Amino acid sequence: MIAKNTKRAVFLDRDGVLSPDEFGYISNPELYHLYPWTGEALRILKKLGFLLFVVTNQSGIARGYFKVEDLERVLSHMKSLINAEGVTLDGVFYSPYFKTGIIPPYNVEHEDRKPGIGMFKQAKVMHHFQAQQSWMIGDRSTDILFGQNAGLKTMLLLTGNGTKELLDGFTESQSQPNFICENLLTASRLIERFEL
Repeated sequence: MIAKNTKRAVFLDRDGVLSPDEFGYISNPELYHLYPWTGEALRILKKLGFLLFVVTNQSGIARGYFKVEDLERVLSHMKSLINAEGVTLDGVFYSPYFKTGIIPPYNVEHEDRKPGIGMFKQAKVMHHFQAQQSWMIGDRSTDILFGQNAGLKTMLLLTGNGTKELLDGFTESQSQPNFICENLLTASRLIERFEL
């Protein structure tokens, strides 16, 4: 039984989880939109008392595809769309790093890039939640590895790149997710069942 005062969190990848991954590297806020079910899914998780964190690799900055300011505008639009669904995120973290990128100082290997857990550590310092009672939901093996490296329970979604990742097979045995779900709403309802 989980104590009522235990802080727990759900970590969410952005593209392919909250929103379609249909435009690749998005730098224009007008192109960004949520899946139709994202609002309901996030409301379920909030009602259950979870902190909600977005953790997203954004190597487009290191690659020179867009600037930090462009990404910040897209993330601001994302937060506005989520707020309009009656949900407030507890944190949004992004990693601009990519080792073979062309834009310094981001063209380095960095712990913030998933599956590294730099973004998890930032959230943990800010909110002091219980990792063992928390989740990572993503559509890539790097998301699953991130969750496992951080001591989180993991869910792979079949939206975004999830189906392809599943069909291609996970190259590392430790990257197997705890659960596989159709989409974020299915994942939220499964987590809700664990609470009953």
